Amino acid sequence: MTEDTIVYKYSFTLEEGETKEIQLCLNKSTLDVICPPVPQEKLPLWTFLEHKQCPNCPLDPNLHPHCPIAVNILTLAESFSDFVSYERAKVYVETDSRTYVKETDLQTVLSSILGIYMVTSGCPIMDKLRPMVRFHLPFASYDETQYRAISMYLTAQYLRYKKGKTPDWDLTGFISMYEEIGEVNRAFAGRLRQISPCDANTNALVILDSFASLITFEADINKNIPSELESIFKLFLDAP
Repeated sequence: MTEDTIVYKYSFTLEEGETKEIQLCLNKSTLDVICPPVPQEKLPLWTFLEHKQCPNCPLDPNLHPHCPIAVNILTLAESFSDFVSYERAKVYVETDSRTYVKETDLQTVLSSILGIYMVTSGCPIMDKLRPMVRFHLPFASYDETQYRAISMYLTAQYLRYKKGKTPDWDLTGFISMYEEIGEVNRAFAGRLRQISPCDANTNALVILDSFASLITFEADINKNIPSELESIFKLFLDAP
């Protein structure tokens, strides 16, 4: 790959010895996922935009006949449609900077991969999380995801401020953004159920949705930065 490409390579071995390798390539400038084109006549029914279209989807089926996420995850989803979520796997994730290793269940592996596809495929709702994928952290815990999400959003507000635009320091837009993302996650799970007799694919999305729901709930309850994070920044808060 060229220096203009970001690569995340997932290699894993399942309990019974079967090996899988999934390489995700992103355009470094746009963070668009780079996938081999699939002829439209070969795209199945579940990839059509109007087939279980997300209630909050702003795309026009006349201009976008297919769901951009569904098209890009077609091969992945069909490859794991017959796998169960609890199957164990040893996973290596190679990036330009380091390699991550984890023994976990298949749904966690697929959740990490789906998380990249969901925000880099051209969905207008999910696109707002693209800055996070530039610094992707495989198998992030909830606390890590919460911190990264809030940091991303506040960085965006600072950049807006520097451009003379009105920033949202109270996270009002952050809460509504994650509510929209949760709606997409839940609706998209309905698509995957159409092709997945087993639950690995759908449960991978359930994990993503549970993180989104928790982040929204905690941010909404606190109406600002979650109180648990304040102790981490005590030095800054106590400074004159």
